[in-house]
Amino acid sequence: MELWFSEMHTENVRFSIKVDRQLYSGQSEFQRIDIFDSPEFGRFLTLDGFMMLTEKDEFIYHEMIAHVPMAVHPQAKNVLLVGAGDGGVAREIARYDTVKNIDVAEIDPEVVRVCREYLPQTALSFDDPRVHVYYEDGIRFIRRCANQYDLIIIDSTDPFGPGESLFTKEFYGSCHQALKEDGIMVNQHESPFYAEDAKEMRQAHKKIAANFPISLLYQAHIPTYPSGHWLFGFAAKKYHPLHDFHADNWSKLGIKTKYYNPGIHRGAFALPSYVEEMLNDARS
Repeated sequence: MELWFSEMHTENVRFSIKVDRQLYSGQSEFQRIDIFDSPEFGRFLTLDGFMMLTEKDEFIYHEMIAHVPMAVHPQAKNVLLVGAGDGGVAREIARYDTVKNIDVAEIDPEVVRVCREYLPQTALSFDDPRVHVYYEDGIRFIRRCANQYDLIIIDSTDPFGPGESLFTKEFYGSCHQALKEDGIMVNQHESPFYAEDAKEMRQAHKKIAANFPISLLYQAHIPTYPSGHWLFGFAAKKYHPLHDFHADNWSKLGIKTKYYNPGIHRGAFALPSYVEEMLNDARS
């Protein structure tokens, strides 16, 4: 008998992965958590039946959400991660010796526990002494912060369920307040390809642009996410992701990556015409 995990990307599109076995299944206070093992993508994590990461392609998402802002901000020392319970973003940020503190505001302690047990390749940085995990709703956590962080990375689930509050104008305003005068905010920004995802993408961009003087999107190809075409938001008070990007300085750090590089950094901000049209409509 064959076992397959399937996720509905739209009413007419289904994405499936053949599964060898289910390693874990549990219901936390907030969501259902499952870990599967597959012959093609290795172990993968789903929350409420939605794909979060796989061992095979997680490096793309985590490198692009972390290294793009770190290569732009020359003095990022104090970093806040909202969500990020699998540990992959913390792992990438912890590769910078200049970073002195990494706070993680994760609402669900079970996600961290399960990932530490079943996905150690992403969760290894939870043992780094610079990483401090606060099991709290991100929007409540950030309300208490002012002029505190150099970088905020919002590694949230989709804009419903536990992650819904992380896509509001109020939350983005709180992030602006929590950042220092030269701070940067980066978030996962959904896909522009399918209609429902594109709607959420446009709404999020409009809310962020209302709070930050610099607000752009960049992209990556992530095979296991809906359509494979995924966007990230880059919002900043001062630094522009291209004008203030110094490739040579980043290369001198000697950080070995599998997806991100200076060429990808520049090219990721060149968006397809249909996406640019969506964003122009959102801004207007």
